[in-house]
Amino acid sequence: MTDDPQLPPDRHVLGRVFDEVPELYDRVRPGYPDELFADLVAVTGLDAASSVLEVGCGTGQATRSLAALGCPVTAVEPGAGMAALARRRIDAFGNVEVETSTFEEWDDRGRRFDVLVAASSWHWVDPSVGWQRAYDVLRPGGWTALLGNVVVRRPGEPEVYTETADLHERFSPGNPGWGHPPLEDDVRSTDEGWGPVEDPGELFGPTTVRWYPAVQWFDGEGFADHLRSTSLYRRLDRDVREPLLDAVAERIRTRMGDRAARRYLSVLRVARRAG
Repeated sequence: MTDDPQLPPDRHVLGRVFDEVPELYDRVRPGYPDELFADLVAVTGLDAASSVLEVGCGTGQATRSLAALGCPVTAVEPGAGMAALARRRIDAFGNVEVETSTFEEWDDRGRRFDVLVAASSWHWVDPSVGWQRAYDVLRPGGWTALLGNVVVRRPGEPEVYTETADLHERFSPGNPGWGHPPLEDDVRSTDEGWGPVEDPGELFGPTTVRWYPAVQWFDGEGFADHLRSTSLYRRLDRDVREPLLDAVAERIRTRMGDRAARRYLSVLRVARRAG
């Protein structure tokens, strides 16, 4: 289970729902651990002379870590509000340029890169276009790195979906997105391939996959705000979403001691451009 599951065909439209709440998104969504970027450097050989293309930079959460490595970064983001906030967030760095566009329609102006990074964004890219574009904009020997956060659970721990299943069914019955996150150990066992996105075929070599456990703690209101930042809840009509999330927040206050965990495995998937 990713943080934004069950993608419909209109992925471009749905992907831009985050642009409605960029400040909220930046505040509540999980980032990525320093160890992940250290491994990215170790696997790809990325250094200050390497050029990086980031696809779907959002509010710049991963961008800031990439910029801190000292390499030049070109970040592409389709949402105008998200891109504007990313520019403010990375203003202190002089090595990042944020361009507003979808990756499919982005004008690369003949530029070629050593590493392409997509952090919780590649599933919004049309795979029939995206993989070939990734191959084309990378130099020979270049790398593609997909970063993500997978929501997981551990046996025996209180889990919000279990505690609020009746509320979800009451306010939005039959929604296929509701359900338990997978067990952490089951997710860790998947140590090859590109995960839930479509396979690129012969364009890239074997993947290196690394997992990094993380957890966010929220009170009831904070957890409701977190859910407001995800596509599963943003796609709901406001008249359904807000009463549901108010009820979720109240349930966390009254049954879970106003303390709820969102457990993740951050993941790094890296592979080298073929040929």
